[in-house]
Amino acid sequence: MKVKFLLLSSVVVASSVFAADDLAKLAKDSGLQALPKTAAEIAKLAESAAPDAKDFPTTEKRVELGKKLYFDPRISRSGIISCNTCHNLAIGGTDGVPASTGHKWTPNPHHINAPTTLNSVFNSAQFWDGRAAHLAEQAAGPATAAPEMAATPESVEKLLNSIPGYVKEFQDAYGKDTKITFDLFATTVGIFERTLVTPSRYDEFLNGDSKALTDAEKEGLKTFIDKGCVSCHNGINLGGTMQPFEVAGKYEFANVGDFKGDANGMVKAPVLRNIVDTAPYFHNGAIWSLKDAVKAMGSVQLGIEISDDEANKIVTFFNALSGKLPDAALKYPVLPARTDATPKPELDY
Repeated sequence: MKVKFLLLSSVVVASSVFAADDLAKLAKDSGLQALPKTAAEIAKLAESAAPDAKDFPTTEKRVELGKKLYFDPRISRSGIISCNTCHNLAIGGTDGVPASTGHKWTPNPHHINAPTTLNSVFNSAQFWDGRAAHLAEQAAGPATAAPEMAATPESVEKLLNSIPGYVKEFQDAYGKDTKITFDLFATTVGIFERTLVTPSRYDEFLNGDSKALTDAEKEGLKTFIDKGCVSCHNGINLGGTMQPFEVAGKYEFANVGDFKGDANGMVKAPVLRNIVDTAPYFHNGAIWSLKDAVKAMGSVQLGIEISDDEANKIVTFFNALSGKLPDAALKYPVLPARTDATPKPELDY
């Protein structure tokens, strides 16, 4: 009897492993891709995904400088808004509100929800309308947008050149004859953002660890694939590519804000990595429940009804997409001191 039980147990385990391997293959065949297993391989992949990396390769000193610039609120006109204000690394690389608030408490005029900066190096384009080709080009936008950080290229250059600590760090990172320009500022922020990659249990599963996901998460992944969600949410980021919107139905909250996508009505599909941490959802942040967002996508994009049970299974799978940032990215930097020559904040009260 004991032998029979052991044999039966072995068959069950073997069947379970085979099913997991089969699901991982199905996921890959459906266009889903895992991050590599090691940090070195991930860094290499991120470098290959950054269009400006050939001219500005990633180095440790550039990353550390970029992190300081990302967290430095003095870049903004008011001196109180940093990149991290709207792309807070502690809460999924977003700000957790429907539409970001900028200079002089100005709400985003188009009611645009801040996309996550996590894993954004793997997006095919940046911004909801895809108007930026890479991270450095994206970083330049909010810094000079009047309703956001409200700086100018000239004010950023003046600020950075007035702080000896920054002058030295730019020279250490790029060479002693380096001239600090606005473009180099944006490039350096982008270099830091290349490192904001969050490998997860989902990657471990696709890379061969059959036990990395729970049975419920595996069922959710299968449902995610079967329902056709992978038609837009695929690749490394399960999103991050330009896709047509309202393919099969009308988005209930389309009238919230005036965003219509790019000239062809294309919208960047949201990155699903860390999605449980980045509410509210959609380009205008109009839906707070992840289950409701899944159901809305079924009707708007796929022309199908996703039941509560199916949506809950998919959301369960989404938990496996939460990953961990490198410790260095989460360690708040000490910023170099200002001098008498440093421009004063313009609060415009």
